[in-house]
Amino acid sequence: MRAAAGNMQVPADAHLDAATVDFDDFVRTHVPALLRTAYLLTGGDGPAAEDAVQETLTRLYPRWARVQRADNPVAYVRRSLINTYLNSIRSAPAHELVVRVVEQRSAAADIAEAAVDRDQIRRLIRQLPERQRAALVLRYFDDLTDREVARAMGCRPGTARSLISRGLATVRATLSPAQLGDRDA
Repeated sequence: MRAAAGNMQVPADAHLDAATVDFDDFVRTHVPALLRTAYLLTGGDGPAAEDAVQETLTRLYPRWARVQRADNPVAYVRRSLINTYLNSIRSAPAHELVVRVVEQRSAAADIAEAAVDRDQIRRLIRQLPERQRAALVLRYFDDLTDREVARAMGCRPGTARSLISRGLATVRATLSPAQLGDRDA
């Protein structure tokens, strides 16, 4: 401890404590959204999503001061999460994904039909190439603009739009006109 103004003692590593508090606050605030994004990126593999978020935060913690100086720390962490996911796909052997159903129930909706629809969309999304899947998740789940998707994926906005368009075209091509309903309009 070193003496500070007056009688108050300030620990010598006070700057580390402040960084730790900021990191802890960030984690408490943003991990639920990061987990949801990772869950969708991994095609519903909960443990893989948790691993991706944990690996991302573990890698960023030693450089947390740099993350905090970024224009948008959440976008910085999200981009790192996407890179972690894409790197894990490149280095992992092909395997079957286990899917957990996350339900959002509506009193008026037919639960069985909604479950079938969600399962079909989940299967279609899982079959997309990783970058198309990531682009669709960021655009429609995280509600990012094309420019924000491009920034998060480290590509140009035109490339992001192309990935989104090709992903949607693939999904739509597999659905029947009755399944598309008003969604194609």
